[in-house]
Amino acid sequence: MATPAQLGLQNATSPIMEELIAFHDHALMIIFLISSLVLYIMSLMLTTKLTHTSTMNAQEIEMIWTILPAIILIMIALPSLRILYMTDEFIKPYLTLKAIGHQWYWSYEYSDYEDLAFDSYIMPTYFLEPGEFRLLEVDNRTTLPMEADIRMLVSSHDVLHSWAVPSLGVKTDAIPGRLNQIMLASMRPGLFYGQCSEICGSNHSFMPIVLEFIYFQDFEVWASYLYIVSL
Repeated sequence: MATPAQLGLQNATSPIMEELIAFHDHALMIIFLISSLVLYIMSLMLTTKLTHTSTMNAQEIEMIWTILPAIILIMIALPSLRILYMTDEFIKPYLTLKAIGHQWYWSYEYSDYEDLAFDSYIMPTYFLEPGEFRLLEVDNRTTLPMEADIRMLVSSHDVLHSWAVPSLGVKTDAIPGRLNQIMLASMRPGLFYGQCSEICGSNHSFMPIVLEFIYFQDFEVWASYLYIVSL
């Protein structure tokens, strides 16, 4: 999760987020080089009196400053399109989880398990344990297996919401009457936090998302326990 005075992105826990961070660094380096070149040329023009009259009508320099930006745009567009297609690639999932946005909480349904569903509300401040985070903790965490391809179906019951977990590199709108689909996976166990990223009303900032990734065997035990309790 984010830390105070953090300048960069959150640590990646999914392959998609690792690709996004690499593309961010790639694009940022190009921007830095272009900005440095422009700043150098501006300072050169302001500090020197040397001029070259033949540059007023030079075809070579015009070709350079036309072709070079096109090459730079291609260098940015190709990896961007690659990641875009990676995020839209859907393979056979191990598990399907449905998230439904409400004002102002989330409901989760495990489609592969019978009657395994619950609501996830923000944890009131006076119920927080030491070490838990205010405005980010929930009463029912969403438990998922790590190193598994998980299909998320996201919808809404009332208004527009947005289901987003930055460390996983996933964000999709929850729209009433429509199912949006995304794939997610975590390469390590742990707690990962997110929030509703669409202004959905007065309590928009009180819709946290907490995903708890655990090992396969522990997830099966957890799902079996909840099934027995619900009988």
